[in-house]
Amino acid sequence: MRELALLLTEDNPSRQDRCVAKALRFFGVPSRNLNAAEFASANLAGGATSGRPRVLCSAEVFLRLIEDLEHSVKEMRPWQEHVDSAFIYAGESSAALPELIRKLTGDDGVVLSEINRCAGNFAVSDELNQFCGVMAGLRFTASEANLDASLVLNTAKGNAINIISVDHGTAFLKLQYQGVAIFVSTSRNIIDIDKTLMSQNFDVREHFLSAVPIVLYVRWAFAETSWSAPETNACLVIDDPVLKPAHGFVNFQELLSLMKRHKFSTNIAFIPWNWRRSTPTVVRLLRENPQNYSVSVHGCDHTRAEFGGPDRQRLHWKTKQALERMNRHESITGIRHDRVMVFPQGKFSEAAMSALKHTDLIAAVNNDVICADPYPRAITVSDLWDIAVMCYSNFPIFTRRYPWEGSENFAFDALLGKPVIIVIHHDYCSDHCRRLVDFVDRLNGLKCRLTWRSLGEVVRRSCRQRKLSPEAVEVEMYGTELRIENRSGQRQHYLIRRRECEPSTIRELRDGSGPIGWNFVNGHINFETELDSGQSKTVGVRFHEPAWKAYNGENVAYRFKTMLRRYLCEVRDNYVTTTKSRLADFVSR
Repeated sequence: MRELALLLTEDNPSRQDRCVAKALRFFGVPSRNLNAAEFASANLAGGATSGRPRVLCSAEVFLRLIEDLEHSVKEMRPWQEHVDSAFIYAGESSAALPELIRKLTGDDGVVLSEINRCAGNFAVSDELNQFCGVMAGLRFTASEANLDASLVLNTAKGNAINIISVDHGTAFLKLQYQGVAIFVSTSRNIIDIDKTLMSQNFDVREHFLSAVPIVLYVRWAFAETSWSAPETNACLVIDDPVLKPAHGFVNFQELLSLMKRHKFSTNIAFIPWNWRRSTPTVVRLLRENPQNYSVSVHGCDHTRAEFGGPDRQRLHWKTKQALERMNRHESITGIRHDRVMVFPQGKFSEAAMSALKHTDLIAAVNNDVICADPYPRAITVSDLWDIAVMCYSNFPIFTRRYPWEGSENFAFDALLGKPVIIVIHHDYCSDHCRRLVDFVDRLNGLKCRLTWRSLGEVVRRSCRQRKLSPEAVEVEMYGTELRIENRSGQRQHYLIRRRECEPSTIRELRDGSGPIGWNFVNGHINFETELDSGQSKTVGVRFHEPAWKAYNGENVAYRFKTMLRRYLCEVRDNYVTTTKSRLADFVSR
């Protein structure tokens, strides 16, 4: 039976109630809204609730529910026998939360106090690994943006277990009421996932107390029902290097030995303009170690914001030229490239995303998600929480992060089901990669198994799925190619869907055996396939070439400036930056 959420509200749901409902919908959790007064008479044991429900409500509503339950043994028994757990949030009544905590702990001396401006560090419990998952054991400096919560002070009484703590108290805890696990968040806010993003990526440090408790609870309480990723894939991306024995501080042989020792993979975001400049020793190194090294498409000429303009014809030509250069590089070197675009300087336009869609590329990977157009479209928190951002012509942007964004952000991405994609430039390796391998070790130490792959395989294997029955799985696809694998012990039927705004542009869907039939319903293309136990399959969507006017190519002046830029950038990376670093080390001694 599918797990069901019961969202208990007042007659007029509060803003927090609505935010909780949005989070449940995002994770695909079926829910019923009940007035608190209706819950006491609800038939919890009946088929209408489809199993043991999980209750979500504010502290004020839960207090009223407790009063109703305790007035009747008849009403208490269904609560004890049929309710799985409950998630309680602070709500809008300032008095309700302290009263509820005292009642549940049996400690009349418990008080709630504001987080002060020197709150210290957040800590996620490492004693509830099954509940906390990949976030278990994380510690990091608190952000002032999280000072919207009150803290339950530690108490020796009761059965409280701290889940999220700050130096002098607890912000999220587990209690018991009549044998039912109760999870209480003291934050005054539940994150609104429909809120427009004001930065280029979601930073969990700015929203920790409003976001993490509800996500932890939903992922734990609805593990069999909610959308989830079949695996957590990871890859390190290094932008710009030319494939020579060393580029700046990157030494390819040294990096290979570190990858093998510390168990990670690296993708080189390769500038197609350099397609004739790879040296045989590095070519052989990459070709012989495809499980460690991969290559993706980093723009075309890597000129300033070359994919940030509005000219679709030029952008489509640029993309085709980049892929043609990568194909030439592959034919010369034997190094296969991942058909994934990494935008130079992270700049892209809506027109660029439309142009990329009509080529052989399967996705874009980028730090930024807000386009460079004069009037960019609004990107919401839910867009960023998704496996990939699908707002631009339904061509996916998989997000990546720098190490200094903290392991907590990568852990939260993994909690959401997103892939873990790290980005660095050569200068991050200036200490012979010590910072890099230290960070990779921290990621590999998370309570989550990371599967390090090539960037292309990270894209193909990044999806979300949920079981519809023992034999049927619903899958949401993001890249224009998807690799599915049946890891169960029986034959599985897969119902696959992918968002699409222009179904008429689809040329075909196919797998290894040929074209696949599909239909279009409610903004999604839908198709089905079956796999025996242990079998895997790659399916792909291909789009028609656009009927845009042909672009005639760049002029001589542009080509000369591009050549000059590429050589000067290489001089900067190989000589200027490295010399400055060595001088700085010498002076600091």
